[in-house]
Amino acid sequence: MINFLKYISEWAIPVIVLTIIGYAYFKKVNVYEVFTDGAVEGFTTVIKIIPYLIAMLMAISIFRASGALEVLLNFLQPILEALGIPREIVPLGLVRPLSGTGSLGLVTELIQQYGPDSFIGRLASTVQGSTETTFYIVAVYFGAVGIRNTRYAIIAGLIADIVGFLAAIYITKLVF
Repeated sequence: MINFLKYISEWAIPVIVLTIIGYAYFKKVNVYEVFTDGAVEGFTTVIKIIPYLIAMLMAISIFRASGALEVLLNFLQPILEALGIPREIVPLGLVRPLSGTGSLGLVTELIQQYGPDSFIGRLASTVQGSTETTFYIVAVYFGAVGIRNTRYAIIAGLIADIVGFLAAIYITKLVF
């Protein structure tokens, strides 16, 4: 069974790509032209989102370098202890809604410091996979297509992030 799954996983992507190309050929779609048009559109989108990305990364850097993160952690310490949330994981919970790259950097730091098989390392990995970059998505993608009124997108995203963060802590404690 394991050999069969390995065989399937090795051939899945090539089969999908060939199927798409075959379907496009059957429908008489110029695959190369459509691909290059998509690449041009992707490049244009990248140019549009760079200012939003730079602003987000600068805000994260300023927050960490200013010492505001440490002040916030000291303030939250009694609540964190009561809930059984490790202090080390809170920066990840705060940065994850802002930046995937910034949060991945924090996960990398935590894994290097505590090890991948430690509770903190496993928890950091679980939080990374259980939450989303809400503000990044709103700033970059909504900004790229010109949406100014985000309505309930941020609130819904942040609620989902909080639930994902708390669920990650609960499940990691349960499993490990």
